[in-house]
Amino acid sequence: MTTHSDDHTVWIGSAVDSEGKAACHLTWGSVQSLLKPQAVMDTARDLAAAAAHAETDIALLSVLRDQLGLDIQTAGHLLLDVRARRALPPTPSALRIEAVAGAKTGLPYVRIARGSMKAQLTPAEAREMAGQWTQAAIAAQNDVRLRYALGEWDHLTPAQIEDLFQKMQELSR
Repeated sequence: MTTHSDDHTVWIGSAVDSEGKAACHLTWGSVQSLLKPQAVMDTARDLAAAAAHAETDIALLSVLRDQLGLDIQTAGHLLLDVRARRALPPTPSALRIEAVAGAKTGLPYVRIARGSMKAQLTPAEAREMAGQWTQAAIAAQNDVRLRYALGEWDHLTPAQIEDLFQKMQELSR
């Protein structure tokens, strides 16, 4: 599953770790990571939340300026106070994720980063990415079960099972 951002492709897909447990393989430019499905699900949650926060922040800034007549600097300080009171996610994400209210553009954004890679997404793109990450985490868990079941079946060798999964991943890219 791929997301395109800043001329870089973020790819995440089903994998297995060295112990044969479910994992997700992340490729983003020079960054390669093997992630646990729960970390991928947590990241999807945070992407969706950041999209909502960015949109809400823009709406709040608009109300503070248009209806209350606050200057952008005062409105910005109030927004920072509101953000400081938001509960932090219960677990960390696989990405650094930040909701952004573009003060000059008046548009919401979601910034993501991992290692040296960085991107800026619209809320819609962040939600789409969250869906893709959720699908990858679920696929990883299901694929491990399928690998086990195929391994119990006497007709395929472990190498043939691995070849089958490689072909399936090639088709999804």
